[in-house]
This record gives sequence, C-alpha cells and structure tokens, in this order.
Amino acid sequence: MSTRAQIAIQIGPEEWAHVYVHFDGYPAHMLPALAGWKPEDILNAREIRQVTVDTLDCFNPPSDPRILPRPTREFAHLYMWIGCQWVAVEPKADAPGV
Repeated sequence: MSTRAQIAIQIGPEEWAHVYVHFDGYPAHMLPALAGWKPEDILNAREIRQVTVDTLDCFNPPSDPRILPRPTREFAHLYMWIGCQWVAVEPKADAPGV
C-alpha cells in the first residue's frame, strides 16, 4: 500500500502548488529524502512517484500540480518549505482544511 503525500510550495500571494507524491510519503522517509531538493526541483517534477536522496522518480507524462489558495492536506502527509528547510506539517485539531 502506498503512503501518499503532497508537497505545498507557495508560488504567489495566495497560490500554492500542491505536488503529488505516490510512494513513501511518511515523514521518516520524506524529510531525509527531501533535504537535498529545493522547491524549484519539486515544481519542475510536477508529479512524483517517489522522492529519494538521489532521484525524483516522476510520472511520465506528469499531471500539473493542483493550485490552491493555501496549503491543504488532502492525503496522509503534507510537506512545506519553511525557513530554508522541508517541514512535515501537522494540522491542529481546530484548523479548517490543513
């Protein structure tokens, strides 16, 4: 079974690109795997099967990222670039939609 995730990257004042990741989206794998990748790398990938330290295994052809007005967790995990590093975002119980 796949652990799906999204990577949300801000591309405008109220625009966030949400890049889909199909496999191994759990934080223990994703945070070390994402560490060497920049937001531009993830945006260029567009749709990812799996992130590893060495490779972005991408779908071919990829789907475009979803553009939403704020970071939104739609799958098991959500990652964002905050303070020059990747962070796993955990929603607060009272926060709508994240």
